[in-house]
Amino acid sequence: MAHMANAEIGVIGGSGFYSFLEDVTEVEVETPYGAPSDSLFLGELAGRSVAFLPRHGRGHSLPPHRINYRANLWALRSMGVRQVLGPCAVGGLRPEYGPGTLLVPDQVVDRTKARAQTFFDGYPLPDGTVPNVVHTTFADPYCPVGRAAALRAARGRGWEPVDGGTMVVIEGPRFSTRAESQWHAAMGWSVVGMTGHPEAVLARELGLCYTSMSLVTDLDAGAETGEGVSHTEVLKVFGENVGRLREVLFDVVGALPATSERDCLCTHAHDGWDLGIELP
Repeated sequence: MAHMANAEIGVIGGSGFYSFLEDVTEVEVETPYGAPSDSLFLGELAGRSVAFLPRHGRGHSLPPHRINYRANLWALRSMGVRQVLGPCAVGGLRPEYGPGTLLVPDQVVDRTKARAQTFFDGYPLPDGTVPNVVHTTFADPYCPVGRAAALRAARGRGWEPVDGGTMVVIEGPRFSTRAESQWHAAMGWSVVGMTGHPEAVLARELGLCYTSMSLVTDLDAGAETGEGVSHTEVLKVFGENVGRLREVLFDVVGALPATSERDCLCTHAHDGWDLGIELP
């Protein structure tokens, strides 16, 4: 379902990123791919119109493998969003990336197993239109403009962010075994998460700029001794840093270019392709 443009920037995260805003408007959005994780919450931040979407739904009711990523990105675009920030919690795969580290990745590795990860699979939509099969360029999965803005904002808040690195995305909801974690580290990857894919590729398929801001909440199982990662530990560290991350995130929102000024690689994802469908 098409909507009037009500937001220019989207943030996919938890309630800690929008619940304090005044004059938030809750909007339910329908998509050809079903319902998104939750309503969109529209508000203004740093003079910009922003749509916040709880990735796991209110109350964290959706595990990573059950999130309707296609509906989430489609819903944001249908509201006018063209730039997306995706803060997330991750595990560190190197000893120097301990809890509290902020990493802005420039690469992603997909190790998920059962997620719909394209809009262009040739299957008919409910209205009868059929997307063509499209092979989207994804060599550089994150928006270079958004990454630069995130790094500047973090430094401005006294953080020393890690500039670049690879996020490996696993299916979840379980954490890695020690052997899996050691293998991830041996491959040279930096952090491990459960939601960064297919979020990034779906954003690219829709011509959206997507920037991940990854907060390390723990050292992954193979990178430490002891009992390994626990959900309690993750929540504790995230809670200790969410205020700081939120400040950085809001600074990024204010620093992103206007929609009309976008000319990064993300805006040219469909060059030369007939999509077979009209994007919202």
